[in-house]
This record gives sequence, structure tokens and C-alpha cells, in this order.
Amino acid sequence: MSKPTDNPADPFKKALAEATKVMARDPDLTVSYSVDPAGISGDAMRLPQISRRLTRDEVLLARGTADAMAMYRRYHDAGTHARYAPQGDLARELYETMETARCEAMGARDMPGTAGNIDAKIGNDAMRRGYDQITDASDAPLPAAAGYLVRHLATGRELPEGAQNVMDLWRGFIENQAGGTLENLQDVLNDQAAFARFTRAVITDLGYGDQLGDDPDEVDDEAQDQAEEGSDDEQEPDSTGQDDDQEQDTEASPESSQDETQDPSQAQVSMDEMADQELSDEAEMPDGEAPLEPPPPAPISEADPDYKVFDSTHDEEILAEELAEPVELERLRAYLDQQLEPLKGAVSRLANKLQRRLQAQQNRSWEFDLEEGILDAGRLARVVANPTTPLSFKVEKDTEFRDTVVTLLLDNSGSMRGRPISIAAICADVLARTLERCSVKVEILGFTTRAWKGGQAREKWLNEGREQQPGRLNDLRHIIYKSADAPWRRTRSNLGLMMKEGLLKENIDGEALEWAHRRMLHRSEARKILMVISDGAPVDDSTLSVNPANYLEKHLRDVIAMVERRRQVELLAIGIGHDVTRYYERAVTITDVEQLAGAMTEQLASLFDSDPRARARFMGIKRAS
Repeated sequence: MSKPTDNPADPFKKALAEATKVMARDPDLTVSYSVDPAGISGDAMRLPQISRRLTRDEVLLARGTADAMAMYRRYHDAGTHARYAPQGDLARELYETMETARCEAMGARDMPGTAGNIDAKIGNDAMRRGYDQITDASDAPLPAAAGYLVRHLATGRELPEGAQNVMDLWRGFIENQAGGTLENLQDVLNDQAAFARFTRAVITDLGYGDQLGDDPDEVDDEAQDQAEEGSDDEQEPDSTGQDDDQEQDTEASPESSQDETQDPSQAQVSMDEMADQELSDEAEMPDGEAPLEPPPPAPISEADPDYKVFDSTHDEEILAEELAEPVELERLRAYLDQQLEPLKGAVSRLANKLQRRLQAQQNRSWEFDLEEGILDAGRLARVVANPTTPLSFKVEKDTEFRDTVVTLLLDNSGSMRGRPISIAAICADVLARTLERCSVKVEILGFTTRAWKGGQAREKWLNEGREQQPGRLNDLRHIIYKSADAPWRRTRSNLGLMMKEGLLKENIDGEALEWAHRRMLHRSEARKILMVISDGAPVDDSTLSVNPANYLEKHLRDVIAMVERRRQVELLAIGIGHDVTRYYERAVTITDVEQLAGAMTEQLASLFDSDPRARARFMGIKRAS
């Protein structure tokens, strides 16, 4: 008998897990509930956590997420999807969202009970991303609108408020450009390959055909034609082959080739040169020694030599200003400032508190009664009373925080879209300004991937035979928003890039953390502080679908262990709605993004506290000793 449970949500969670397996037609599927972002990794499905209270919103979100992923699992074929996937970022996003909409529409048609549940999930996602507040189509994501429109046309169902708003903003444009193609939607829903070709046609109609890459159907036709031509060549008469053999024998005759094509003296010179070359080779290689083998390549990761990357050719470390034009960066920065105007006052007050605490330490750090330095006005009275008394000078000490560099490493994954990334950007901006006033250098970095669910690395993997457990299977994008030596005023607009639609994709935290750590080790400052701001565990569907489910998480833990073991960099983390204390030694978790400003400033302020007990009180660390 199973042990009875005190959690009233457990029976519901068990029933939902079993129903999900049935709908997905996958009895081997493992269903779990977590605060981590929902998703599927191999045979493991992660659903949103359900508390003991079993609230209506929690139930609807869990059921909607489960139904949506079960439909995707049931009706989606990864091989067909990869075959027709476009190369460009925006085209791929359109392709992905429309395929997801197709699977959900198929579920709504075959199992009508799933339609309302998936509506609840779509509505929750739209509200979380602020889609209901958007008034201009330029601020609404076109891929999301295209997916919503496909689902609406396929099912005839009205969409939740936020999703309906985004669809309406783009609907006129999409139907004007691709209306003729969309008329064939019902004919291709059942056939994923036909729907993929349909999607590529819509992308072309919308003006992004240059991002599609080669047409896989045409490539297949060309390969078949070449194969047929090759078979025709092999079926020539035998006499031709015999003549060819005779010609080859004639050409291979040593007497005729030497007499007709080469002078004997020239042949002797060539043979002497070859002999000299062989002697020199033998002289360089002592008897009995094998040729030296090239050294083995350096491991991808210092933290885990077994960590593999299938192809790093298309990874990039890039400056923020290279990903957008200056005019666009200024526009995005203005949008960021406008969106967070109500919050800036609170953040600025916290930043001033941090500055006062740092300057208070700075003001106490002086050496007095010196023979040179800054004239000490407080001791001039002694000189007035006794002119023979020498002047007194003072020198400001280099306090602990003066020789310090701080790196803020921001998670730029898709789950941060909306308020979390906005607040993270503005807090990083204000902290950079504040610390710069106190002579503390600040670096701001971001990490994401170049594509959803695998980029060119995955394409190469598919073309080369799908190696088992190939390692990381996506193209990294590491962004430098502000280098430590760049003044804040020159990089202010760069943080607006985080508002750019399509930038935020997937997150591979371990490699990003190792990258930021390497950058800090090259700095000359005596004290180095690295703060990670993330809202979840590492997630990259392309990598996790063909490697162990904990592949990226294990690497992250290995990197953290390496950083903390070396003690060259002080590492701390802030988790947004995600418990990062299970990864990081010093960490806090906030449940509301509005708390991020206070958490960041208090974390940094506590590091500069001279009292260890006060430092532990502010840090929110697992071990305060």
C-alpha cells in the first residue's frame, strides 16, 4: 500500500500526470511539478508547481500547460520539423509558433476538452508578458501574433484578452500579405510536412523569405537527379571500359612514360632530391622513436573536462551595440525608461543608501600627521598658535571597495521577457551609476542563445548522422552591455537592447558563468564580485532532448563548485521566482520582480560591510558562519 499523504494537491497532481501520458500517447513519459519553467526534456515533462491551497488559477495553469505539451508531443515529429526549419532568427520564431499552434488546434479538434484548458495557459502567458497593455503593433511580437492567428483560424475560438490584443494588432498586415496562403490552412493541418511547407510560404509572403535557407524539397530532387545520372554512367557498354583499361595500362608503362615525357638527367635529379629529403627526414627522427603526436585539445570547460560541445563555430561574444543600430538602441532605451518610470524612484533611493554606506567607509579611511599629501585643515590651529610647528598633511587610504570590480551577469532567456528583464536592466543601470561614483568598476553581461531549440549546430548534427549524446547543441550568444572600463554615460543606451523583440531565447548558465569568471580573472583589481541574476535552471530544448536530462544543470553545479573552490571571485546570485540556493552558496530568492531592486542593492551593500555579522544578516546566505 502506498503511504498516505498530507498534501491535498497530491491526488490531483497524480491524476493530471496520468491523463497527460494518455493524451500524449507516451506511457514512458515522466511528469513532475517544479518552480522551474515548464518544458519537456527527453522523456521528462515539467509542469508548474501546485501548492497545497490548490487554487483555481494554479489548477487551470497546470492543466492548460499539460494539455498543450501533450498535444505537441502527440502531433509533432522532430525530424520533419528540423528538415523544414528556416535559418534566420525571426523566420524560425514564426515557424516554431505556428507549429505549436497547429498541434494545439489538432488537440482542440480531436479532444475538445483540451481547448479551454489551453486557453487558460495562453491567457496566463499573455498577461505575464504584458500583451494586454500593448497599443502599437511595433511593440507586439509578430511570431506570437501569427501563432495566435493560426490557432484562431483553425479552431474558430476567441482568444484570451492579451493574446487577442496582439493578434488584432497584426491581423490586418498578416492577412493582407498572406491571405491567399492562409485559405489553405484547413487542408494542411493533418500533415506536418505539408504544414511546414505552408508555413514557409506564409513566411515568404510576410517578407522574410531570405531567412528560409535552401528548400529541402528541391535539395532532395537535385540529389535524386544526380543519383539517376550516376546510375546511367555506370551502364555504358563493356567495350568502353575495356578501352579505358588499355589506355591506363599504356600510361602506366614505365618505359614509355620515362622515354616520352622526361629526360633521364632530369629524372636522376628528381630521384636525388627525393633521397636527400628522405635522409633529412631520417636525421630529424632518432631511431626507435615514434613521430610526436599533437597535444590533445584543451577541454571545453575547466570545471568539467567531460562536458562536450558539438560545434562552437557559430557561438558569439558580441558587443550590445553590434546587435542594433544606435537609433534603435536609443528608442529601446527610451521605452525602458518610460516603462519603469514609477519604479525608478524606489531604485534610486536604494542606490543612494548603498552610496552613503560606501562613502561612510571611505570617509573614515584617512592617514593623518604625514609630511606630504593633502593639507589637513583641522590641524591648522596648531600652526597659528605656534608658527614653528610644521604643517600636517593627510592621505586617503585605498579602502576595501575602492580596488574592486563588480560583474552583473543577467539571464537573457525568453522566460525573463516582460517585467523581469525590464527591472533587471534598470537595476543594473542604476547600480552601475552608483558604484561608478564610488570608484567601483562595473561590468554588465548577458547570456542567451542565437536560436530557439538549436541553431546551426543542430543543423550540422542532423546532417552528420545524429551522434548519440553530442553535448551542447545550440549556438551561444554572450553579450557585453558594459565593459568594466567603459564609463556609464557611453553605454547607457546599450541596456535598452534587452527590450528588443526576439533577443531573449534559451539559457545555458554553466558556460555563461564560466565565461564571466574568465573575464574577471584577467582584471587587475584585488577584489572581484560576480552577481548572477536568473529566473530558472539551465534550459535548452535542443541540448536536453539528446543528452541526459540533468546535463546542463550538472555542468552549472560543476562551474559553481570550481569558482567557489578557487576563491578568486566572490560569487552570489539572485533568483527570480526560482530557488537558486540549491546551486549557489550565497543566494537569495525573490518571489516578486518588484523586490529585485532591493535584493541587488542589499546584497552588494552587505559585501562591503566591515562587520561579518551584519554582512551575514543582509546576505540571505545558506550558511551565515
